[in-house]
Amino acid sequence: MHGSFIWHELMTPDPEGAKAFYCELIGWGTEETQMPGFTYTSFTLPGFSSGVAGMMPLMPDMKEQVVPPNWTGYIAVDDVDAMVTDYEKAGGTICRPAEDIPGIGRFAVVADPQGAVVCIMTPQMPEGGTGEWPQPGSVGTVGWNELMAGDWEKAWDFYSARFGWEKDMAVDMDAMGIYQTFKLGDRGIGGMMTKRPEMPMPYWGFYFIVPAIDAAVAKVEKLGGNVLMGPHQVPGGSWIAACQDPQGAYFNLTSGSR
Repeated sequence: MHGSFIWHELMTPDPEGAKAFYCELIGWGTEETQMPGFTYTSFTLPGFSSGVAGMMPLMPDMKEQVVPPNWTGYIAVDDVDAMVTDYEKAGGTICRPAEDIPGIGRFAVVADPQGAVVCIMTPQMPEGGTGEWPQPGSVGTVGWNELMAGDWEKAWDFYSARFGWEKDMAVDMDAMGIYQTFKLGDRGIGGMMTKRPEMPMPYWGFYFIVPAIDAAVAKVEKLGGNVLMGPHQVPGGSWIAACQDPQGAYFNLTSGSR
């Protein structure tokens, strides 16, 4: 499991509004868990016992730090504490020290040397089974994880050394440079490139799989979100669109159908 993206999580100032938006857009259901001081929402797909993504409110300390609404990814690691130490030694930043989530696992929030933030976690498997998840590539799941880096080649060296990722297809984007896809084992899981100058900082973005891109884009706008770019077709034949939810969080959509 080391190096896999195992969870994606939305932090939002309006959980009820975000829940209505994403459940209508993607077809998710919800399960809610009361945590100390807040309610945690798991987004679910029909027929599966385990959630596919999660949501929590932006907490007061996050608002004080001017953390914007955002989606983040969790990467599984064998030992969170060892990885935290390794991140620091390699020039990364520890945004939130390692801590336990009872019954879930141990996690930390970290940034690579160029500033892109992600979570790392050593998950604790539930007692009595491993849960039931949809197959990779299923509608309603995150199908792609994308890094817009300050310098993708330096970022590649950093991430591949820590998570065991291997280079897959490299796409020449002309003036935008190389888009380097990567895999873990035999499964492609993401890509990275050097960000455009107008982007304020490096970041991770995530792509939700929908049945057809045009209908999904129309629904984003109908539900009060914004379509920032696309839809357009990418090498390999998939269609993508960059979007923003009504609360301000950035996300992407992808589909094999127009």
